[in-house]
Amino acid sequence: MTPLEPVIGLEVHAQLSTTTKIFCGCPTRFGAPPNTNVCPVCLGMPGVLPVLNGKAVEYAVKAALATGCTVNLRSIFARKNYFYPDLPKGYQISQYESPLAEHGRVPIEVGDNGGPRAKEIRLTRIHMEEDAGKLVHDGMPDSDTSSYVDFNRSGVPLIEIVSEPDIESPEEAHAYLTRLRSMLVYLGICDGNMEEGSLRCDANVSVREKGASRLGTKVEIKNLNSFRNVVRALEHEIARQSEAIARGEKIRQETRLFDADGGVTAPMRSKEEAMDYRYFPEPDLPPLVIDEEWMDRIRGTLPELPHARRARFMRDYSLTAQDASFLTLERPLADYYEDVARGSGNAKAAAAWVTTELLGRLNAAKKGIQESPVGPAPLAALIKLIDGGTISGKIAKTVFDEMMATGDPPDRIIKDKGLVQISDEAPIVAAIEKVMAENPAQTAQYRSGKTATLGWFVGQVMKATGGKANPALVNKLLKEKLG
Repeated sequence: MTPLEPVIGLEVHAQLSTTTKIFCGCPTRFGAPPNTNVCPVCLGMPGVLPVLNGKAVEYAVKAALATGCTVNLRSIFARKNYFYPDLPKGYQISQYESPLAEHGRVPIEVGDNGGPRAKEIRLTRIHMEEDAGKLVHDGMPDSDTSSYVDFNRSGVPLIEIVSEPDIESPEEAHAYLTRLRSMLVYLGICDGNMEEGSLRCDANVSVREKGASRLGTKVEIKNLNSFRNVVRALEHEIARQSEAIARGEKIRQETRLFDADGGVTAPMRSKEEAMDYRYFPEPDLPPLVIDEEWMDRIRGTLPELPHARRARFMRDYSLTAQDASFLTLERPLADYYEDVARGSGNAKAAAAWVTTELLGRLNAAKKGIQESPVGPAPLAALIKLIDGGTISGKIAKTVFDEMMATGDPPDRIIKDKGLVQISDEAPIVAAIEKVMAENPAQTAQYRSGKTATLGWFVGQVMKATGGKANPALVNKLLKEKLG
């Protein structure tokens, strides 16, 4: 049998981080009591008129420009008519034939046997729409027979980002979603929180003979709420379709849901049973007309995006691709690292301290970088004290623990606790001679040619000096005395 290959396209719904909804002034804050962030407009009451939120348009244009889309200077809103219990109007205001933007791209890096490989995922379109409400079952006493509806989310502004079927594996899908989320968060237009529903994904997947140009029968997987579940759902669906074809079965075009507990997809509705979406022009909203000067001003506010910043970190700070990718994943982390790198003058040491020492302690405390009790300037000062020989790396970790606990600057902690590194040869020589005198067998071993024991001697001298001796000087003097 001819080998099969998957073809994947993703539809990502991103909630825009405006303070009010797309067509009314209701707040968008997450976690409010059910049905409190509502008004006649977002509840679809008769006789009310939607008014477009200008900030939502600005955020949508930012996403379009950042992804290299062509922004349509005139786009049209439509009523997408279908029945769903949490859609109060019986239709959703969206864009259909004339979207906000088209033909963009998202750069990704994917691993293979030859190392990371650059690739671009093309975007078909970005359009604006309103979110629906939410059906609630968990925790309700009669959830087995009833559904509760929370309309707080109804009317929250969304952009839908639709990719071309350029994704060739679940791993590429993960790389694409990671990069897209990072871009949206960098722009400040979406918080990217999948647990709160700020970012949701539908996947279209088919399989075909390897190298063929014609697409296979498409299956849509709805409402994937984590990157891990996107990968798991795609892996299962690709295997399911491949096995069905191997048995001589035909793939049905249908919509499926992913059961995260079972790790399988299950039918939701077939093409024949699917809701018949009908689009009509939205009579209460005029065409959205974008002014080119206004769009140029928005373009001027775009930050350096994560893939560009990653390349610059590798070039300017000589970071590995892995470190640069990690440090640019979130904008606050990238900003923090760059402040430490510039302040300390030691970019590689800054990367090590931020990724290992700082984030290790923050993760243990379940805190983010923005909650760090140690700012970039004090950490940069600590690195400079190490490089200047004032303290050793080992002492620095003790100092850093105290900085995290108290927020005090490193120089004050070093002074108060008497932690200045010993760089005077006399006390170090005295400690070396004492260790040698107390350990004649080990000294004889070293002098007989077993020089690997040098590390043991270094440890003993550091212990004798309370960890304050300059390690480089200890190594030098030990070799002289033992030699």
